[in-house]
Formats: sequence, C-alpha cells, structure tokens
Amino acid sequence: MMPKAVVFDIGRVLIEYDPERFYDAAIGPERRKALFDAVDLHGFNLRVDRGEPLHDTIGEAARAHPEFGEEIGLWASRWIEMASPEIPHSVRVLRALKAKGIPVLALSNFGTETFEIARAHYPFLDLFDQRYVSAHLKEIKPDPGIYHALEQGSGFAPGDLLFTDDRPENIDAAKRRGWRVHLFEHPQGWADCLVDHGLLSKEEAA
Repeated sequence: MMPKAVVFDIGRVLIEYDPERFYDAAIGPERRKALFDAVDLHGFNLRVDRGEPLHDTIGEAARAHPEFGEEIGLWASRWIEMASPEIPHSVRVLRALKAKGIPVLALSNFGTETFEIARAHYPFLDLFDQRYVSAHLKEIKPDPGIYHALEQGSGFAPGDLLFTDDRPENIDAAKRRGWRVHLFEHPQGWADCLVDHGLLSKEEAA
C-alpha cells in the first residue's frame, strides 16, 4: 500500500544549512575554527530550536565570550545566509506531490524566529498542509514527543507516513515508530524513493 502522506525535514533537505561555510566566508577559516572551538554555537542553536528566543540566546553566548562577541552576533543577524540556498530538485518534488493532492507535512527542528525568517525567504514553506516545528511544540527530534505530536495532529497512522531527513538518528527514531523512512543524502535519491513508492512518476520527480 502506498504511503498516504509525505513528511519532509527542511534543513539540508529543502534548503542548505551550513554555518561553518558561512563563517568561513564571513571571517575566514582560521578565525572560524577558533570561534567554533571556543563556543558551542550549535548547542546554543539547539536551545533556540527548543523554543528559547533567538536574540536572547545568541546574546547570552556573546556576553559569555566577549572576545568573539561580534562574530557570534552574526548567527542571529545573518542567519538566513547560513540557511541558503534552496535545494531546487527537492522543492520541485515537494511541488509535484502538492499538485497531485498528496498530503505533505513538515517536521523540523527550527526556532520560532528563524522559521519565520525562512518562511519570508522561501515561500514554498507555506505549501505544507501541516508544519510541526520544534520550537512551537517544545519538542525536538529525535525525541519521541515530536513524532507523537505529528501522528496525533495529522491523524495518520505511522505506517501511512513516508519521512525523509538528513540525520540518521532522526530517521531511526521515526523507523522505530513504524514510519517509512528515507535517509536524505541527495535530492535524486529522494526523488527515486518517491517513484519507488508509487507517489510520483519519473517525469514528475525529475
């Protein structure tokens, strides 16, 4: 039986997300390495994804590490440059699924403010029938609660869902619940998966 709904992660699936690449371009690889060795920026960002305010959290990091204060501030002021560009093939298959009337859901670790920045920059994020965002739910992948929230909110049984994500631990958590899963490594592999499940033709998935 075909899946009844398709669930997308967003970062590194529909849009690229590479803070290190951004910082290499903005401040140079040597300064970036020193910054990331001294400051757990990904840890601060995880707090944002759990629902803490973006500017307050990044401000706390800057105050704790004044020697890198200006560079840390870029995480908030130029965040969209870390989350760019879109991945065109992935966006095309999202649009193709939507055009066929197949329910498309988003399940993503995202901050409240950063998600609104992304929505303004990427209108295709409003194509989703439902969006399950970690900061809104105060639940984060791969914790079970965020998957449960999608199941309860959407009404789809686990076996009805086909989910793609770039992180193996997030895929494994969904698989343990009975979801069908695809580890996203490149958009062609995801397109082929959708064809294999009978959701799109090869032409629609191109």
